[in-house]
Amino acid sequence: MGRRLAIAATGPVSLAAGREVARAGGNAVDVAVAAALAAMSTEPGIASLAGGAFVSVWPADGEPVVIDGNVEMPGRGLPRDRFGVGVEEVVTAYGGSVTLYAGHGSVATPGAVTACELAVEELGTLPWAAVVEPSRRVCLDGYPVGAAASKYLSFTAHALFGRDPEALQVVTRPDGSPLEPGDVATNPALADVLGMVGREGASVLTTGEVGRAMADDMERNGGLVTHRDLAEYSPLVRPPVRRWVGDWDLAVNPPPSVGGPMLAVMLGELARRGNFTWADVLEIQRAVLRYRADVHDVAGDLDAAGHELLLSVDRHGLAGLPTSANTAHVSVVDADGTACAITVSSGYGAGITVPGTGILLNNALGEPELNRLGLHRLAPGTRLASNMAPTTGRTRDGRVLAIGSPGADRITTALMQVLGQGCLHDADLQHAIEAPRLHVRFGPDGVPVVEHETDAAIARAVADAGLRGVDHGVLQMFFGGVGGAYRRQDGAYEAAGDPRREAAVEVVTL
Repeated sequence: MGRRLAIAATGPVSLAAGREVARAGGNAVDVAVAAALAAMSTEPGIASLAGGAFVSVWPADGEPVVIDGNVEMPGRGLPRDRFGVGVEEVVTAYGGSVTLYAGHGSVATPGAVTACELAVEELGTLPWAAVVEPSRRVCLDGYPVGAAASKYLSFTAHALFGRDPEALQVVTRPDGSPLEPGDVATNPALADVLGMVGREGASVLTTGEVGRAMADDMERNGGLVTHRDLAEYSPLVRPPVRRWVGDWDLAVNPPPSVGGPMLAVMLGELARRGNFTWADVLEIQRAVLRYRADVHDVAGDLDAAGHELLLSVDRHGLAGLPTSANTAHVSVVDADGTACAITVSSGYGAGITVPGTGILLNNALGEPELNRLGLHRLAPGTRLASNMAPTTGRTRDGRVLAIGSPGADRITTALMQVLGQGCLHDADLQHAIEAPRLHVRFGPDGVPVVEHETDAAIARAVADAGLRGVDHGVLQMFFGGVGGAYRRQDGAYEAAGDPRREAAVEVVTL
């Protein structure tokens, strides 16, 4: 039997890119980056090369690290009157009803591709060009449109992307109707960009030809991303937050990310309770997410606030809580035991492109949940808040895990429930992913509402807590799309995907 590698990708195109790089000799980092780049290139509306990313790596022979390529507040050197404008309200029926803000003023400085390049250079084994090539080729030759992208575009193709003819062309058929699952789309302009990125590096998107075009277009149309913002952007290598949950040593996304600390706190409390119930899940989410809404998200320094939260809850449990979109995920575990989890996001999309490139831009500045201090209130150069929480883990008996999810603020609650069942109840990974989920949401009036999938036990727990519940049905995309790659104690490999999204998983024999 040959050496094996497990991939949990976002769809068939992403999986094929990862498989190709694995068979070319790539390790978990190379494979995960190839799969993530393919998702960013071929899942319009779900992910984009002009978004943010976190790359979590636990090398087989080293300590875990997180490469922070999250988006950044732009506007270095701009006059004060350029801030607070340049966005348009877009109301969609996605997720029941989502109001977002798009346009040039909603675009944050992207960092996803620079973070991926750093990961490959420092922790991969293949040349960068080899990792980029599958995405370049499929954009030129054609790729089948996935179900997740099609579903999102059915709500947003014209309402959001119709403001820019080039963006609209990327997300629609030649007759102007939204792309449907199985349609074969091409993006030759993006293929050209990826060719340059493979040959010259990610600097093409910052100080190179594409970055210059982006900054010039922003200047013409009232956006904030400047040549200086792109030139000064740099991915940051951070030590993860470590937490023991049952037998598992988990490494989660550290502050200033919001998703990582919230996940760590919720998992830590589940571990304190041991044999937890749906009532426990409800109580923990209600307490932690109330704190997030009222305190954490409006903190002036998310890094300091995150560490304060973790320290206080470590000491005192939930009693120690201080007072006062769209994403894609790839997980890989390789034959040597290196784990890599990458979550990428471009928000709901700004509805516009960098002219002539086929690159859809992010709307991170237009997502209210990531900008609780208000529109354009952060200082230029500040990393934005993020729900992304790619996670890696190990046990003393040789098990290895890479896991994560898309799903905006449902990322942390989805992972809480899957990891809680897997790490504390020893549930099978696929069964844990397929189990029903709940998410506590706080409305503008501050009253908690429990969003949940159809399940009698969840409904009873909601009623017993005296809360209002909203039943979304079975296996709904709203509740995320967890993907996990796993090496078992006996050395066997598993890859588990979420039926809520078009997951594509495979154990590749090398």
